[in-house]
Amino acid sequence: MNLLIKLLISTIIVFVLSYFLPGVHVTNLTGALMVAVVLGLLNTFLKPILILLTIPVTFFTLGLFLLVINAIIILICDYFIAEFYVDGFISALLFSILLSIIQSILNKIFISES
Repeated sequence: MNLLIKLLISTIIVFVLSYFLPGVHVTNLTGALMVAVVLGLLNTFLKPILILLTIPVTFFTLGLFLLVINAIIILICDYFIAEFYVDGFISALLFSILLSIIQSILNKIFISES
């Protein structure tokens, strides 16, 4: 049940952020749902590999390179989903930061830990 709530939260956030960020475009709610699913899959399978490969860079930047990895994940998601457009790296970086912050807040509010 928590997985469905997280998916719904991510879908709504992606859809709302596409209206407020000028460089991010989602054509419809189905596209936002697909973005949420693909981002979840990429974060589960690809992100740990990228983190492992970039440990030295992440260490020397005190973890700030993880923001770059998040933006790269967003750009990969843009490549796979036709209903989702990101204009550039800066837009992807800002989108990933806002998505992470808002997801963290809403997951704390709506998902019980019991």
